[in-house]
Amino acid sequence: MKILVCISHVPDTTSKINFTENNTKFDTNGVQFVINPNDEFGLTRAMWFKEKQGANVTVVNVGGPETEPTLRKALAIGADAAIRINTPATDGFSVAKQLAKVVEDGDFDLVITGRESIDYNGGMVPGMIAGLTNMNFVNKCIGLEINGGIAQAVREIDGGKETVSTTLPLVVAGQKGLVEESDLRIPNMRGIMMARQKPLTITEPIESKVHTTSVSYEKPAPKGAVKLVASDNLDELIDLLHTEAKVI
Repeated sequence: MKILVCISHVPDTTSKINFTENNTKFDTNGVQFVINPNDEFGLTRAMWFKEKQGANVTVVNVGGPETEPTLRKALAIGADAAIRINTPATDGFSVAKQLAKVVEDGDFDLVITGRESIDYNGGMVPGMIAGLTNMNFVNKCIGLEINGGIAQAVREIDGGKETVSTTLPLVVAGQKGLVEESDLRIPNMRGIMMARQKPLTITEPIESKVHTTSVSYEKPAPKGAVKLVASDNLDELIDLLHTEAKVI
């Protein structure tokens, strides 16, 4: 079984975020980048298929040279090979189109992506890949088993879970639950050394029109001061909840 895991290169949530050029560009100075958490859940599940079923695992990223340390980390975790598509990830559709070309050229049986990336939270790319490649698709996946050419997946739905069965090839958009945080792997020294010997292929992008652009960025408004209400002043509390908090 050939598995492709799509990896996003995203800022660590503990990093301090700033913008430059009149709030039109993201300032990467001093920002630590990591594997997108939803993608890391998928990569960890792919490692299980590699160890238990002999699957071959390739990771892929759309981005410039700055993303290669993130791909090397994925190789150190256990992926067999990496591909970097040499173009900025600026638009969901263009990213999906680049990834779809890799999927088709590589004849992959299973494509695992994160449900969404934690930087833009678009959640568009997995479904677009499935649509562009005409593959089956399971979104919000929290459980996955493969037996031969049949996949059984569990996905989150409103108010519960749904178990579905489908055939390969398949695109899966995973999230926490596909594996748990305690299952995530930290690269050890042997894995880091081996990652240096594994192939990291750089491919040029295919022509793709960008449909959306980021106009400007802004940080969330700072939280207002806390208002304290005496425990015996219920009328004021109700009035504040109604007129200011607007929760009743």
